[in-house]
Amino acid sequence: MPIFEYECRECHHRFEAIVQGRKRPACPSCGERNLEKQLSAFAVGSSNGGRNGASASPGTCGTCGDPRGPGACSMD
Repeated sequence: MPIFEYECRECHHRFEAIVQGRKRPACPSCGERNLEKQLSAFAVGSSNGGRNGASASPGTCGTCGDPRGPGACSMD
């Protein structure tokens, strides 16, 4: 089940929602269904495989951001 980010066009509340099939989410703040799908930072890639240093804070794994540091995850 994919998780999407939305902004309500009525009250401007930003939220995430798990979307199943063709169901349309509603704003949890006002109930409106007039939503704008946002670009999720998680879904955005880069040409260098996410190793630009801007996405991981110092002391974390440079590949996935694991707080245990480089080599702690299966991605490294």
